Amino acid sequence: MIEDGVRALTGHQGLEEGDNIIAGMGFPTGLSINHCAAHYTPNSGNKIVLKAEDVMKVDFGVHVNGRIVDSAFTMSFDPKYDNLLAAVKDATDTGIREAGIDVRMSDIGAAIEEVMSSYEVTLNGQTTHVKPIRNLNGHNINQYQIHGGKSVPIVKSSTDQTKMEEGETFAIETFGSTGKGYVHDDMETSHYAKNVDAPRVDLRVASAKSLLNVINKNFGTLPFCRRYLDRLGQDKYLLGVSTNCCMVE
Repeated sequence: MIEDGVRALTGHQGLEEGDNIIAGMGFPTGLSINHCAAHYTPNSGNKIVLKAEDVMKVDFGVHVNGRIVDSAFTMSFDPKYDNLLAAVKDATDTGIREAGIDVRMSDIGAAIEEVMSSYEVTLNGQTTHVKPIRNLNGHNINQYQIHGGKSVPIVKSSTDQTKMEEGETFAIETFGSTGKGYVHDDMETSHYAKNVDAPRVDLRVASAKSLLNVINKNFGTLPFCRRYLDRLGQDKYLLGVSTNCCMVE
């Protein structure tokens, strides 16, 4: 529904051009539930149902001529998580307020961590401080490139002296946890994208060559998912994806 709404509002279905404008989804809609912190979108046939006790992160992007807006919010229906949501919102607002030309990323991260860690959440009779997830970050955004190469940490760092520069665009993203504050890869792969600066390689598998042509035409270097391929009428594409997992040309 989110993606159909974006396509309807932009008036564009993919990378086709109309009135000199290319617009549509910036990346697959993330719907990450509970312990899954980010970067998951359901593949076709997924049977997960949202429940009253769930915490769901909604992450979606819209682009116009490759200029991407990266937006996210959290949904929760149980008031016991209100302070968790408040901590992350306050931390995000802090990061936005601290951001600016010549500001060190490490200073933004320190400010975010200080604010987020000041909140407490009580679950099952135990009270804990909200922890920023130290290996998830905000990032800069380039044209047709959702992750531009610079990271905006959400914890303090004494070694990173990278600064924000004039003309750059950033997504300030904060992730709060009642757990250990560290995530690892899990579950099935759901997001794919071409490397922006990947060298040309010869693809020996016919299905990989065919799939790459579809990707180039419809997504370019924008992230995509299996549902997007299904929507284009593609089938039996898993071999092509696994043979050349990042689909470099």
